[in-house]
Amino acid sequence: MKKKQSSLKSSAQSITKSGKDFYEICSDEPLSLRRIPVKSKTTHHSDKQYQDIMEHNHAQIGEFQTRLYAEHSRAVLIVLQGMDTSGKDGTIKHVMSGVNPQGCQVVSFKTPTSTDLDHDFLWRVNCALPIRGHIGIFNRSYYEEVLITHIHTNLIDDEMLPAGTKHGAKFWKHRYQDIVNHENYLHRQGYEIIKFFIHISKDEQKKRLLHRFEDKNKHWKISQSDVRERKFWREYQTAYEECIGHTASKSCPWYIVPGDDKKEAQLTISKILVHRLQALDLDYPKLTSDQEQKLDELKAELLKS
Repeated sequence: MKKKQSSLKSSAQSITKSGKDFYEICSDEPLSLRRIPVKSKTTHHSDKQYQDIMEHNHAQIGEFQTRLYAEHSRAVLIVLQGMDTSGKDGTIKHVMSGVNPQGCQVVSFKTPTSTDLDHDFLWRVNCALPIRGHIGIFNRSYYEEVLITHIHTNLIDDEMLPAGTKHGAKFWKHRYQDIVNHENYLHRQGYEIIKFFIHISKDEQKKRLLHRFEDKNKHWKISQSDVRERKFWREYQTAYEECIGHTASKSCPWYIVPGDDKKEAQLTISKILVHRLQALDLDYPKLTSDQEQKLDELKAELLKS
């Protein structure tokens, strides 16, 4: 039991003094989601304080985005994973509202198309990556290839794999390793990958699903899969445990964020993003003396016009 506890590293102390509000997983060790809270201690004391912190973080993220764009040598990829109703859409809406839409793109990974299935399982990832200087957000991601396919293995049959491919432990081990290798490759190419798992309880999911039924304005959000996939709750928890445990690394850690309190989860994610973007040490390009002289000449020309 102690070994599992040691695999959970809280980095909240470096961002907030209010205690543990998320867990950073950065190594391949056993993981038990049942041991991680779905609700964290509240780090704000009023709606005004919450709004003030969020506005500050929005401004910080927006400034870092501008520097990222100006530098134009790196890109940021934010990966959002979680069970249905965990709050991925709300996170994008409320946490990323300070970024310039021209430098940010959101991609939702839905059922693979026939073209996707004619390629390797990571092919569509490269097609969806943000260009240098931009921020990309994956609402669900390539991790679905070790999550939903792990629960519904019949989906693997659609992937045109070589005849005789078996879906045993070795298959999943190799697929996890393929993801880790690909993320390491992207990291070396200048991609900063920030991965979040929004951790909610089964009871909270039921509450949120029922709320959709009760609010006519949210009926459009209801799908059969949202309800039916609840039957596989335990299987999904196990799949996430294996997935996170096998794909966490020092350069691309996972952040498990308690999600039963939506506002607190969004606040926590905004803090982590500010912390990670700040660590990139982004700055505006420095001009050479020749470039500075050229600017002076252009300014002088402008003043004369």
